[in-house]
Amino acid sequence: MTIKICLRGLRKRFEVKGRSFEALSGIDLDVEPGEFFCIVGPSGCGKTTLLRIVAGLETQSAGRIELSQDMREKSGNRATNRPMNAMVFQEQSIFPWMNVRDNVAFGLKARGISRQNRYATAEPYIRKVGLAGFEEALPHQLSGGMKQRVSIARAFANDPEMLLMDEPFASVDEQTKLILQAELLRIWEETRKTVLYVTHSIDEAIVLADRIMVMSAQPGRVKDIVDVGAVFGRPRRVEAVKSSEQYGELFGRIWGQLRDEVVASQQHALTQEETR
Repeated sequence: MTIKICLRGLRKRFEVKGRSFEALSGIDLDVEPGEFFCIVGPSGCGKTTLLRIVAGLETQSAGRIELSQDMREKSGNRATNRPMNAMVFQEQSIFPWMNVRDNVAFGLKARGISRQNRYATAEPYIRKVGLAGFEEALPHQLSGGMKQRVSIARAFANDPEMLLMDEPFASVDEQTKLILQAELLRIWEETRKTVLYVTHSIDEAIVLADRIMVMSAQPGRVKDIVDVGAVFGRPRRVEAVKSSEQYGELFGRIWGQLRDEVVASQQHALTQEETR
């Protein structure tokens, strides 16, 4: 089987004020095409750093990374300059001077697609994320949740090979988060993009993922891989997952893996503070 994301012996070291520290240590990981793969771990374990390396925004210190391109594109059956990935950040990253339609179509514009064609592509995704009627609205007229919907629509509209998502719903309220999770699942079911999704929330990872990677405290290592797809099939409804007995069992397993790592991460932070 073709592997979409292959990481072998991935390491990352940073230099901060003359001191060196290891953020990631020996990450080995395979993500399959069309898989929704979540990463959870304590603060400072290198989750976002790992995502940024896959996105090409950071360079690993050691190890290798291989990203498989869509074979249809290699064979010439897709005459597009389709991007390898699109990233959705925790922080709101839409342009304040552009309306919803132009924000969603921005990646298509950057690829040289005509206005008529990029708007025709963007419109269905605006509807899919529940923003029909807000096409002309500017970001200051939108709630935080609506702004994140724009970011998600923009990522899907650009038709990337992979979606890389860094805690995209962390800053919205719980009710909005539930709605956005359900909408993300619905759109993903239609497109089956490969998704690499970073979250602090065990709850969110179980609801969304095919598999979950649990990371250790700094330096980040692979502590466990949890196969959620073996318990909850597709399509998946958020409320059905959360009300099931299996949900509690999975939550307990993952929290059992994370508890000691969270404590270790807090102790490490205190030690670092004391040595300054």
